[in-house]
Amino acid sequence: MPADDIEPAAAHAARRPSPRVADDTGVPHGPHGRVPEKPPFRPSAPRTRASRRPGAIGDRLAETARALLPTPAFAGLPQERGAFPGRVLRSGTAPARGPVARGRTGTPGSSRPPRGRGLRRLYERARRAWDRPLTAYYLILGSGMLITVLGLVMVYSASMITALEYDLPASYFFRKQFLAAAIGTGLLLFASRMPSRLHRALAYPLLVGAVFLMVLVQIPGIGQSVKGNQNWLSIGGPFQLQPSEFGKLALILWGADLLARKHDKRLLTQWKHMLVPLVPVAFMLLGLIMLGGDMGTSIILTAILFGLLWMAGAPTRLFAGVLGFAALVGFVFIRTSENRMARLECIGAIDLGPKGECWQAVHGIYALASGGWFGSGLGASLEKWGQLPEAHTDFIFAIVGEELGLAGTLSVLALFAALGYAGIRVAGRTEDPFVRYAAGGVTTWIMAQAVVNIGAVLGLLPIAGVPLPLFSYGGSALLPSMFAIGLLIAFAREDPAAKAALAVRRPGVRWKTMRRRITKRPSGER
Repeated sequence: MPADDIEPAAAHAARRPSPRVADDTGVPHGPHGRVPEKPPFRPSAPRTRASRRPGAIGDRLAETARALLPTPAFAGLPQERGAFPGRVLRSGTAPARGPVARGRTGTPGSSRPPRGRGLRRLYERARRAWDRPLTAYYLILGSGMLITVLGLVMVYSASMITALEYDLPASYFFRKQFLAAAIGTGLLLFASRMPSRLHRALAYPLLVGAVFLMVLVQIPGIGQSVKGNQNWLSIGGPFQLQPSEFGKLALILWGADLLARKHDKRLLTQWKHMLVPLVPVAFMLLGLIMLGGDMGTSIILTAILFGLLWMAGAPTRLFAGVLGFAALVGFVFIRTSENRMARLECIGAIDLGPKGECWQAVHGIYALASGGWFGSGLGASLEKWGQLPEAHTDFIFAIVGEELGLAGTLSVLALFAALGYAGIRVAGRTEDPFVRYAAGGVTTWIMAQAVVNIGAVLGLLPIAGVPLPLFSYGGSALLPSMFAIGLLIAFAREDPAAKAALAVRRPGVRWKTMRRRITKRPSGER
């Protein structure tokens, strides 16, 4: 071979990688270190139907993992066939074939849940449900509607005998109350959809209209007297109107708007701005009501005034001064009236009295006592057969106790408690001062009137002649009360979290899904 041919061959051999040489351990070496030995070729078994079962798939996955990972990682894995039903657990143990009871630490060995775990879970669920944004909204709407519907049923049951005594159809009072409830439902829906600025715009017109009607009541020939109290106006036919009931709503809206404007100007820190003109206007309404002799409505109006002052942050000495002055005026009016003094003496009475002056209070206790746990049955009252006066108005709660028993009276109390809690929640969680004062005033009105009425039936308070709100017979009391419930619903809807929750539940809104949109490809393209 020529020399010029030998040199290129030697250079080419020098450029080639050196052959693999085994060291003392028998492991072949290359130019960059040890070369791993290739595993022997094993032909894969043909896939049969038996190899597709979950156990076979799990076995193949386990064998592959043992071949790829170090041996200590799978030291605790079971070796027998069928131990991996389709998956390998992280803990390195096979899953249990049946239900395994777990204790507090999550390990098997306990046959029942730990003590207190179930109660705590129920408590957490109830607390989360109670803290939802729409809780107050549903409480106000549900309790208000239930009280009104149950009131319609009890008005029909309690007023049948009274209507027959006047030679009227048995459903006469019920039909009038049902008509008032239908109109009140429209007012409730109207008020619940109005924004706060429209509620504030209604404050002054409503106050002026209420004062004008209350002045008309005191004009001879226009106002009508019912059982010694001249506080009614005839509006045609069998329908009458009591303007003092609308005066409560007017005081709340006007007082809330007044205090909200002063709050924005930072004037409520001065006592004169807190009292004037709120207290003089309230005393003007109280004077017009007292001229007609309606002591019960005067008590409720005074409670509304105190509620507004309390929500505005009146100091204790100022609050105590107004309360002392109102108590002095009330004592004078009670002391100068023989009828009011007789009502005061009937608190807790168990005897009819020498002249029967405590007849109504004692028979109210009789009705409650004869009801028992579940009552005598709907419509089966005995006291409404001429024994209990005003069974469908002021003392309808006594008929509830007689016909529905303790269960019925506690249900009514629970509904009023839920309504009061929801109103306080709305007033406490808002940042709008008008909403805070108006919601607090409405809640004070409803709850104070309910306490005065139920307290009189139970013999704990003097008989003031006020109806049970949303429950007793009387369209003049039902209409403004349902409008006030609509106010609370509107205020509950204005909460930002409640707005978001209601917007999600509208029919036009749908939850967004995480589904990927795939464009349609032409045929033949993969």
